[in-house]
Amino acid sequence: MTDKLVNTTFDKEAGVATLTFNRPEALNAVNVPLAEAFLAAVRELKGLTGLRCVVLTGAGRAFMAGGDVSSMAGTPEQAGNAINAILDAVNPAILILRSLDAPVIAAVKGVAAGAGLSLALMADLVVAREDAKFLVAYNGLGAVPDCGGSWFLAHKIGAGRAAELMLLGRTLSAAEAKDWGMITEFAPEKEYENLLKGIIGKVARGPTRAFGAFRQLTDRANGDQLAAHLEAERAAFLEMTRTEDFAEGVSAFLAKRPAQFQGR
Repeated sequence: MTDKLVNTTFDKEAGVATLTFNRPEALNAVNVPLAEAFLAAVRELKGLTGLRCVVLTGAGRAFMAGGDVSSMAGTPEQAGNAINAILDAVNPAILILRSLDAPVIAAVKGVAAGAGLSLALMADLVVAREDAKFLVAYNGLGAVPDCGGSWFLAHKIGAGRAAELMLLGRTLSAAEAKDWGMITEFAPEKEYENLLKGIIGKVARGPTRAFGAFRQLTDRANGDQLAAHLEAERAAFLEMTRTEDFAEGVSAFLAKRPAQFQGR
């Protein structure tokens, strides 16, 4: 593993590119530098000859523990600047990944929360270790999902279950996430790497161009509005930064105490 914030490896023989979020000391929480590194790494994928599959994973104990909340502290203007800078990189990266022929697989261990959950669900397939945890987390901040979270949740598990995650703050185990249709497969730690390797291999040996066309068709079946929806999420998140609840949510998160929301 290098000291890059997003480490990229490419197995030319198999056609598999692996992007690893590499901020393990912060559970790979996305800040502006990591977001920009993610976009740069995704842009490089477009130039890879023979790309058959993309794998997203996280270094250390987690896939991604959401956004770096400390960067959102301060005034609404400061929070808005941080959020805009992150989304200016992450949103284009999502659109590029969804435009590739190569299927995207999220390999999840530990927690996938907030933006981490959004990016996991952005993938075509999600393969999780049995001890993985999945949660929206935005409800604890008094904010709304970004990075496509509200789009992919609604389309993958339905509005009712998405509301259950957001309104009740549910944390799902890998088994529950599988039951809900949120993830593809899961396995205990000792079996996980073999399961993941097998799924990656099967996808990488498949008809890549047909897979790409299939993704485009399914995205269009969902309304063909992902790019516009990402910007609608941004606008809603920025609006939330001007609420008292958001200020309380950030303060409570940083102080590691329960938030006391007032609904305003």
